[in-house]
Amino acid sequence: MDAGLNEHYDVAVIGGGPAGAAAAIQAARGGAKVVVFEKGKHGRDKVCGDGLTPRAVAALHDLDIDLESEGVHRIDGLRMIAGKQRRQLPWPAHGRFPSHGAVWPRRRLDAHLVDAADKAGAELVYETSALPILDGDRVVGVEAGSRRIGAGLTVVAAGAQGKTARMLGAERDPDEPFGLAIRAYMETPRHLDRHLEACLTLRDRHGTPVPGYGWMFPCGDGTVNIGVGALSTMKRFSDLNLNTLLDDYRALVRDEWGLDGEYLERPRAWRLPMSSVKRHGPGWVAIGDAAGLINPMNGEGIDYGLESGMLASDLFLADPSTAPERYDVEIGERFDAFLRTGRRFSFLIGHPWILRNGLRVAVGTEAIANITLAVMGNLVDNDTPGAAGRVLRIADKALAAADPLLRKTRAAT
Repeated sequence: MDAGLNEHYDVAVIGGGPAGAAAAIQAARGGAKVVVFEKGKHGRDKVCGDGLTPRAVAALHDLDIDLESEGVHRIDGLRMIAGKQRRQLPWPAHGRFPSHGAVWPRRRLDAHLVDAADKAGAELVYETSALPILDGDRVVGVEAGSRRIGAGLTVVAAGAQGKTARMLGAERDPDEPFGLAIRAYMETPRHLDRHLEACLTLRDRHGTPVPGYGWMFPCGDGTVNIGVGALSTMKRFSDLNLNTLLDDYRALVRDEWGLDGEYLERPRAWRLPMSSVKRHGPGWVAIGDAAGLINPMNGEGIDYGLESGMLASDLFLADPSTAPERYDVEIGERFDAFLRTGRRFSFLIGHPWILRNGLRVAVGTEAIANITLAVMGNLVDNDTPGAAGRVLRIADKALAAADPLLRKTRAAT
């Protein structure tokens, strides 16, 4: 052991959210010695929409997480609204993923996952920040307080911002779009509704169409998670007031959802990174949000976080020496085309006249709405068969040709 490193683990994880916990669970169950550093307390709340897609449910099943025994609220489909048009569709019954999703507030979800990591044998260290230790360009472990820990693999699961990302060159690509979102909780008589609801036609107080959506995610506990999100490609994005946008959306859905009270807590906002300059290097990988694995068309990333965490650990257990390189290749094969198309699409809908007309088309017919459902549910990736997969591949080629013009004429100011 290096004289400067006083402990050694097989895997050191920076961040105890769903991605980091999934990596820890998978590695510890595979026999690896694992430590996880989480800067928050056990059971800390993470600002989020709390929705779990069928893809996320599948990943949780792969981790042997039993949602039914935890009383997690089941979701059977998605209700999409575009102006006066609305379409309610069930999650696909025949595919790679279950035909249901869920709403599981992050305070409970994250606590359950780190508890599963602890049960699997990982060491959990709370209220402690960790930073990678570099030997040249290789990460050889982490430093956390007085501890200097050597690790065969350091897993970065602490988001795209902060010192760790800067040290490793894993920050968000400044030329790519990002998102902002805000959410709150309110009491509602419809808390047992079995559908997520997404309003695709938002406007700010200037009347400018907002590329994003408003959501109502019923929690099954007397409350609903209400929120709005917007992409950075919109006109006057820097002037957008998320609190005002949320208040306007609440007024829009108040009667239909019986929102007679006030927010149960102060609305909280967060940033959604949708790219990463770098997601691996010698001795380390970035997973989940830290790798920019967020769908630009819905802001969802829990499922990608779970999958990328499990993949990183599986590859390390199979061959520690090649794990970072293999991870980057396999993540690219699985997600890059879809996420690239989503980022390009966000520049397209940043143009108000395209947004106004395009989103009505997205729910205009059942066939097109089913493709929109697949995209909003993260059910599409590079290997998706059928109409949704074909549309993705066609869109990828078309938007690639249009991308330079879309960026040059972007609406954001």
